[in-house]
Amino acid sequence: MKRALPVLVLSVAGVIPVWRYAPSQDTASTTGAAALAPSVPSSAGPGGTTSAVVAGSTIDTEKGPVQVEVTFEGDRISSVRMLRQPDHPQTTAAVPKLIEETLRAQSADIDTVSGATVTSDGYKESLQAALDARG
Repeated sequence: MKRALPVLVLSVAGVIPVWRYAPSQDTASTTGAAALAPSVPSSAGPGGTTSAVVAGSTIDTEKGPVQVEVTFEGDRISSVRMLRQPDHPQTTAAVPKLIEETLRAQSADIDTVSGATVTSDGYKESLQAALDARG
């Protein structure tokens, strides 16, 4: 009888992680099927430069979907906007850093934000898809 309480507590402690388990989505199968959104037609901006807006693929991550939209002025990235992002505090803090780094690097070759690795990887993949679609 003295062992009943510890056995019960340990049993409940073992069942809770199984009960809360949510399988991760297979990003390899979902990203391959994700279609690139078409780019907005180029238009002449100030000074005769052309601008275009291109949406990257929607990348399904463990935390939720990630999708970026890139605005180009000529060949340069002028802005990046998140169309979809996980509703997570670390993601919210990481997005401005990712965008700032993208504008500085002018490519998807940017550092991962510590504490938001999953979102950073999804961001970089969606960004690279937008850059590839732009050509």
